[in-house]
Amino acid sequence: MNMTKQEYSAYIERMVPQSKLWSNLVRAFFAGGLICAIGEGFIRLYVHLGAELDNARTGAAVTLIFFGALLTGLKVYDNIAEAGKAGALVPITGFSNAVVSPAMEFKSEGHVVGLAAKLFSVAGPVLVFGTLAAMAVGLVHALLS
Repeated sequence: MNMTKQEYSAYIERMVPQSKLWSNLVRAFFAGGLICAIGEGFIRLYVHLGAELDNARTGAAVTLIFFGALLTGLKVYDNIAEAGKAGALVPITGFSNAVVSPAMEFKSEGHVVGLAAKLFSVAGPVLVFGTLAAMAVGLVHALLS
């Protein structure tokens, strides 16, 4: 099939899907903001119940991780991520989803080989590189102070 450059350009223009960049940006902004607002609500709740602010922040993080894992296990978080785009994947709930998803996918292989081994296929590298990055930043900070 011989095409001129103009015909090929017109063909590519018809075949390439149109970008939904602005729509995705707005959806991600509101989804990420909503998740963070829910986290702030948990902080306020825990402070109201008598926790110190630092402990309330930790409790809110743990609560968000728990609900992210629970919703992933119930196969609801994928729908949230589809609706909220990257906004649902960036906060701490997205990390929880990333840890639980591979484990859910491979649970049919058994509890040790499937569930336990795949649980750390995403979390392992993130934790290792996160720890190394924190150590590097701490070292640079110590050298500059």
